Amino acid sequence: MRKAFTAAAGDRLELLHDISFALADREVGVLVGPSGCGKTTMLRIIAGLDRDFEGAITRPAGRVSMVFQEPRLLPWRTVEDNVRLVAPALAEAALASLFGVLELEAYRRHYPGELSLGLARRVALARAFAIEPGLLLLDEPYVSLDAALASRLREQLAALMETRMMTTLLVTHDLEEAVRLGDRIILFSAKPTRLLAELPLKVPRRARTDTHIAAMMADVASRIAAG
Repeated sequence: MRKAFTAAAGDRLELLHDISFALADREVGVLVGPSGCGKTTMLRIIAGLDRDFEGAITRPAGRVSMVFQEPRLLPWRTVEDNVRLVAPALAEAALASLFGVLELEAYRRHYPGELSLGLARRVALARAFAIEPGLLLLDEPYVSLDAALASRLREQLAALMETRMMTTLLVTHDLEEAVRLGDRIILFSAKPTRLLAELPLKVPRRARTDTHIAAMMADVASRIAAG
């Protein structure tokens, strides 16, 4: 797959060059690369929001959910209404379970303007999971959050991913997040962006010790530096 665009000066610039990768059913892929290399563009292409590219995308069966860098909640709707807008037929038990995992039960009747950024990001996650997607796309969902809160939300996300039949692709700059959440790391180079490597993480998520995490982070960092 290739993606190019025309700059304001009229030059044709290539952003993504011969990118090709695949994820297995229920696999969690993590897309890592320098700022501006096209990771968000890649997600938008996969989601069907950007159709100006060469090549083909094959998506898993089922619906596609995307969590953007900004929560993008409707300010005039409550937390529950923001979720039910995309999943009006969601059973109360399923909604309660989802809110329970994300610790949102006490905020059902709150409006987005009454929420912290961390809570708003949880609502965006709840909305994405509510439709039971076949493919979940996450664009730096914890950017700008403090380390403690981001760690807690990563645990909540991992709990949700393990109980649902879906394939996931996450964009992040945080190598610890990448190796804690992912089954496979996909490394992008700087522009013009090419695929540097695909790194399967063979140790299951629940079995990864701090030693495993540190070793995998060092491996990824060295490959990025060499690329």
